[in-house]
Amino acid sequence: MPADSFRAPPAVAAPASYVPTAWSQDAIVQSAARYLTPSYKNAPLVFERGEGPYNIAMDGTRYLDFSAGVAVNGLGHNHPDLVAAIADQSRRLIHQSNYWHNAHAVPLAAELCTRFEQACLATAGVALQARAFFCNSGGEGTEAAVKLVRRYHSRVCNHARPGIVTCKGSFHGRTYAAMSATANAKYQDGFEPLVPGFRYAEFGDIASIAAQIDDSVGAVLLEVVQGEGGVCVAPPGFFRDLRQLCTERGVLLGLDEVQTGFGRTGTLFAFEQEGIAPDLIWLAKALGGGIPVGAVLARQEVALALQPGTHATTFGGNALVTYVGRVVLGVMDRDGLVDNARDMGAYLLQRLRAALGDHPAVRDIRGRGLMCGVQLQGDVQAVIAQCRQLGLLVSLAGSDVVRFTPPLIVGRDHVEFAAAQLAAAVRTVLGP
Repeated sequence: MPADSFRAPPAVAAPASYVPTAWSQDAIVQSAARYLTPSYKNAPLVFERGEGPYNIAMDGTRYLDFSAGVAVNGLGHNHPDLVAAIADQSRRLIHQSNYWHNAHAVPLAAELCTRFEQACLATAGVALQARAFFCNSGGEGTEAAVKLVRRYHSRVCNHARPGIVTCKGSFHGRTYAAMSATANAKYQDGFEPLVPGFRYAEFGDIASIAAQIDDSVGAVLLEVVQGEGGVCVAPPGFFRDLRQLCTERGVLLGLDEVQTGFGRTGTLFAFEQEGIAPDLIWLAKALGGGIPVGAVLARQEVALALQPGTHATTFGGNALVTYVGRVVLGVMDRDGLVDNARDMGAYLLQRLRAALGDHPAVRDIRGRGLMCGVQLQGDVQAVIAQCRQLGLLVSLAGSDVVRFTPPLIVGRDHVEFAAAQLAAAVRTVLGP
């Protein structure tokens, strides 16, 4: 296991007035089938703590975490600034309703909107003003985006255009509109009827998207890099052509930056690498460093469609999550984590290609920043399980891609360990 300089803060004991009874790892694993719905295929591991880029199981085994809670734990585990922020704000105020302001929602909104505005100006020369809506997750961000674009056309433009084009291979969440936007039958099976109005096109194919747009379509919503679909990257120039197409047709362009945003791909927002200015984006995952928070950022004329009473959420933007979001962004700036994601992502691709580029089972090695995928021919789940045996945690994307989304704090030694263990796992499972 690679050396690591991270030192976790000391553990804080639970108050003596109430300490829950501890369960053993075996009891938890065995009881899961009795008390949980079978929604997940949990590996037989129970993690009780983490340190930096490591997860530590109840039996003390350490694992290098190159999943990071599916791109959530950008600062890693047990980061001292994050721990202190949660404790400090919890002593002050956790939640109250959105009938009132709290001390952190507006400052975080101002910071995110300013970053979005600056990115649009620097990337595409487009000056705009943005506004934010806070929610609790990426799926809720999709729901808000769908409602926003439909209400914008029907109430601001006074011409209903409820149709929305999304892309095959996408993933936008598990709620009903988000699932309907997700052009993948396996996520929709058994949940019909779906929310109407969605049309599906080929990702990276401008002609396919253009063919789906008529006067009833009001928006194109897609990921910059398809995460769950297999870490799929669009061809060069696609997003510039798409931006032009949407502008010409009077269609809004919305980008799902739930997985790609907040530094994951080597820029704060992934669209910055495409030379465009979208009309709206939505964020979650790494925004809270593990605390559930999401945000939709939209140019002002679009955002104003959400007038009082049109959309809301009980927990969205509460004092705890928005304070944590401010701290996460500040730590990322202070420690240069966006640049680290760019540099370590390039190094990870280099090491993966050096270790596995000539293996007959490897179909492709691709990615952007610290969002990388190795596409394999063979039993990918067995490879992932073997990685776990070797002390490395990775995840599945699509049906045949081993996905790497490590914390943004990782260094070269972590990257080298991960590449070496994946190579060993591939050779063990799929042959030399």
